[in-house]
Amino acid sequence: MMRLSQIFRDRSGSAAVEMVMVTPLLLTIMFGATELGRFFWSEHQLIKAVRDASIWASRQTIDNYNCGTSTVSTAVTNATRNLVKTGVASGGTNRLPNWSNGGASINLSLSCVTSAGGTTLAGIYTANGGQVPILTITATLPYNSIMHGFGLNQTFTMQASQQTAVMGV
Repeated sequence: MMRLSQIFRDRSGSAAVEMVMVTPLLLTIMFGATELGRFFWSEHQLIKAVRDASIWASRQTIDNYNCGTSTVSTAVTNATRNLVKTGVASGGTNRLPNWSNGGASINLSLSCVTSAGGTTLAGIYTANGGQVPILTITATLPYNSIMHGFGLNQTFTMQASQQTAVMGV
C-alpha cells in the first residue's frame, strides 16, 4: 500500500493531468479561430456580392433610373437583389444562409447629381434631364454563430454598402 507521501511525490500521471487542464483552452482557441474565420469569410462574401450587384446595376440603361421621382425600375431592383443574394440576376442558390430570416434586407436608393465641380453634366445624361443617377445598395444580413449548439446564441448583423454612378450601356 502506498503512503500519502509517496502519492504526492509520484509524477507518472502529470502529463495526463496537464493535458486535462489545457484541453479546454486549446478547444476554445481552435473553435474561436474557426468561428472568426467563418465570420470574416461571410462578411467578405456579402461585401463582394454588393459590389458585384452595384457594378451590374451601374451598367443598365439610364431609362431605368428616374431622377424626378428617385426611383429605380422594378426589373433592375429585382435583378439587383437577386445578384446580391445569389450572384445571378435571375435568381438561384443563396451565396450565404439567413436571407429568408428576419433582419435580412437589400435596399436600393437613388440620388441624382446635376453638376460636378461647377460643370453642368451632358452627354449620356441629357436623357435624364442632365442629372447623373447615383445608386446606393445596402445589404444587411444576420450572422448566426456555428457555436450556437454550445449555448453561444449571439447573432451578429453584417452590413455592406456600395455607391456607384449609373453609366448606362
